[in-house]
Amino acid sequence: MSRATFPFIYALNKALTQNVVYTINLLKFFFTVQLLNIINVQLLNAMNDNSDQFNVLRKIKSKPNSSQRELASELGFSLGKLNYCLKALNTKGLIKIKNFQKNPNKLGYVYILTPKGIAAKTKLTLDFMKRKMKEYDELKAEIEQDK
Repeated sequence: MSRATFPFIYALNKALTQNVVYTINLLKFFFTVQLLNIINVQLLNAMNDNSDQFNVLRKIKSKPNSSQRELASELGFSLGKLNYCLKALNTKGLIKIKNFQKNPNKLGYVYILTPKGIAAKTKLTLDFMKRKMKEYDELKAEIEQDK
């Protein structure tokens, strides 16, 4: 089959080939953008989770016998959000959750930081302090520039 014999078929074949390549490139771009969006959302969620989990670890350290309702109220979380954080911390091995419902005092649950949890809380505290010191230095430099 030559171009001269079937110019229409040749032109159609060429157009289809170009459209397929264009469509494939468009799909690659679309899926790359979607993947980047997913990664960005996960990173933002991880940052928020670290901050939330840090606050939960601090509160548990200071008040291990608090109920979920008390912890949620003091942290400004919904019960669902606190429950999510507690499960994540428990899964990571940062806290232990002990059930004392059979106890006549009806304490319910006690949340205990594990050694791994104490180490994570310390690391999160240091990261927080480094971030705040950097912000302080940046603000101080900005104020001195404005003088």
